[in-house]
Amino acid sequence: MKTLMLPRRRVLALSGSALTAPMIASGIARAANGWPDRPVKYINSFPAGGPTDVLSRIVCQKLSEITGQQFIVDNRGGSGGNVGADAIAKSPPDGYTIGLMSVASHAIAPSLYAKLPFSADKDFTPVAMLWSLPNLLIVRKGVPAATIPELIALAKASPGKYSYASSGSGTTVHLSGALFCSMAKIELLHVPYRGSAPATQDLLAGQVDMIFDNIPGSLAQIAGGKVNGLAVTSLERSPKAPDVPAMTEFLPGFDINSWGGICGPAGLPTDMVEKLNALTKEALESDDVKNAYLKNGATPFWKNVADTVAYRRAEETRFGPIVKASGARVD
Repeated sequence: MKTLMLPRRRVLALSGSALTAPMIASGIARAANGWPDRPVKYINSFPAGGPTDVLSRIVCQKLSEITGQQFIVDNRGGSGGNVGADAIAKSPPDGYTIGLMSVASHAIAPSLYAKLPFSADKDFTPVAMLWSLPNLLIVRKGVPAATIPELIALAKASPGKYSYASSGSGTTVHLSGALFCSMAKIELLHVPYRGSAPATQDLLAGQVDMIFDNIPGSLAQIAGGKVNGLAVTSLERSPKAPDVPAMTEFLPGFDINSWGGICGPAGLPTDMVEKLNALTKEALESDDVKNAYLKNGATPFWKNVADTVAYRRAEETRFGPIVKASGARVD
């Protein structure tokens, strides 16, 4: 039997290689256990002042209080949330740049856009769900329909006569209207705008007949007395508007919500993901966050890591046919 002799330098090299993997793993674990030890940047992929910004800042403030480190919101709006999402995807996976995982960028965009600079499935690490926020259908007072059955009957009697505004093609505001038309088997004219504000202005001016807007904006208009609230788009009535029926009470299975979660770039260490998920749960279960979310029409929507991953994928699959049926497409 021959004994294989290796040069001393080669033996040391091999020994070093064998030690490298466990040393790296140990370093990651230590980093995760000590995380965060400096401020964390949270990229919100929509402009300041909107619902996603308000809800993001509420939870980031609570995470700052819990950890003793600042969670700083960085607004990167543009392209329906895709600019900010791309910035998250291209960040280093060290836990110090995280951000918003939204229904727009992570469920609707893969079917809406012909080409994206990122893969919603492969370029991110989903961490936790944050909120669920329904839309609410409001109709101007001049439309002679005070209930969903009356509105459906009105639209069937005059196909294409009545219009619904949206904050842009492919948004949940638009897709709520498209799904309503499909399930109710009616024809409404879609009028897209560059945001909810101008759409609502034209609704109040009588230029369009209705809009499925995010619930905070809709409730403000109902309070103004110029519109009627007919239904929310969630499966259950909203605690913020318990007297307004859910659309599913008339069209079973109707369900479109704007939701948000936390994600990081692909490759975020598992221990760090689990820690941030637990911190998020603690934040969302606090009374001040619950009350602040309710005030803004949202419901805390925490899920564990595995369920967060599964939910995002299921939503992308679910929205595909809805986007296709709506005719919305961005080349």
